[in-house]
Amino acid sequence: MHHKTRLCLFLTALFLASAVLISGHDSQTDPQREFERCRRKCDRRSPEARRICEDRCEERRRRQEEVEAQPGGDAGEREVEDKQNPYVYEDRHFGTDIQTRHGRVRVLRKFTEGSGWKLLRGVENYRVVIVEAEPRTFVVPNHWDADVVIFVANGKGSASLVRQNRRESFNIKEGDVFRIRAGTTTYLVNRDNNEKLVLVKLAIPVSIPGHFQAFFGAAGENPQSFYNAFSDEILEATFNTRKERLDKLFGQQKQGAFLKATEDQIRSMSRHKEGGIWPFGGESKGAVNIYEEGPKHDNKYGQLYEVDSSEYKPLRDLNVAVSLANITQGGMSAMNYNSKLTKISVVIDGEGHFEMACPHVSKESRRESQLPSYQRVGARLRRGTVVVVPAGHPFVAVASNNRNLQLLCFEVNAEDNESHLLAGKRNVMKQLEETAKELAFGVPAQEVDEVFNNQQEEYFFPGPQWRQQRQDLLADA
Repeated sequence: MHHKTRLCLFLTALFLASAVLISGHDSQTDPQREFERCRRKCDRRSPEARRICEDRCEERRRRQEEVEAQPGGDAGEREVEDKQNPYVYEDRHFGTDIQTRHGRVRVLRKFTEGSGWKLLRGVENYRVVIVEAEPRTFVVPNHWDADVVIFVANGKGSASLVRQNRRESFNIKEGDVFRIRAGTTTYLVNRDNNEKLVLVKLAIPVSIPGHFQAFFGAAGENPQSFYNAFSDEILEATFNTRKERLDKLFGQQKQGAFLKATEDQIRSMSRHKEGGIWPFGGESKGAVNIYEEGPKHDNKYGQLYEVDSSEYKPLRDLNVAVSLANITQGGMSAMNYNSKLTKISVVIDGEGHFEMACPHVSKESRRESQLPSYQRVGARLRRGTVVVVPAGHPFVAVASNNRNLQLLCFEVNAEDNESHLLAGKRNVMKQLEETAKELAFGVPAQEVDEVFNNQQEEYFFPGPQWRQQRQDLLADA
């Protein structure tokens, strides 16, 4: 009898363990089931908290589906990579919010979602969005509960912004920077017959920190018009129109947020001057082109273009600037850090890598009271990679040997920022007194100067491979 009891307990334990394993396997391999379980938990919360909870469930499902679709490697390995480098985001960190055969909208996950949530709380209310519209495509009017700064990374189009009793329309092209205020009904047109229109956006939510939503009014069932959320009685009274006509109006559109348009339709929505606002004209500009004033810094190893609130006033109250570094193939940026601003950098073309000194991810440095121990944070850069560089962190970017590297940077907290160069003609170490140099480095000041005066370029330098090739040529000669 005793043996039978032990056998029964053993079989029961085995059954329970199997059930746990099967249940765990199902939750990992069935994102939809996990999503539904997550949504049920949200139902018990207040309306506002429920919305945030549901957004998180949706993002979690999207990431899980994308991870499972990735060829090679597993989620565990990728999670370890994320913990080791919380400042770098790749394709797998983006979710696709809207997609049709004529275009798509991709949204980067919140900076505070991963293992680096404590490190990136300063930019938790900023989101990166990439919009791609195929040639001759119309983007259905919508508004966001977020302020948006937009950079035109590729192509040319037309933007129309509707606010109260006026419409501002202007043509846009590659290199343009413009702002859309929260709540502004906006529609876009790709007016090119061949090229894709690509917009990189920095969204700054105004309702729920870190969360934003698109609202479609001029729409139907796909995308759904928000008018459809109201009761028939309210809609009939609002529009003084019978339900049948309203049903037809708000149920006709079923083709998605991106629609193919005819040449005549494109032409009728693109009769505006480049950058200038129609119908108001004057000194006001709908967009400013980052290349317009020429580079702020330029040599054969790279160029730096900038747009701040002095060149484009709509950026002023957001405390945001936009810069574009075009690093020549084989070149590198000067090692530097910023006093106040945090760079949210997006690779829009080319390849390369970056390195940054960080005291926060070092295993040896655990308490703020201790002297810091720095760890090198690095990553390969390719189109679509997003890198966050916090204030105070020294960093450098290097272009590959076969292509220029173009880095678009949204600069948060740009007002009164100072960029400090750590090498080259005007580096900060050259300003130290001789005694300070000797005490700090433990060698004669002359030796310090010999190192820090040796690089005569400024802002952009020849990269490691370029320098090595030059040394090889000198050795052969």
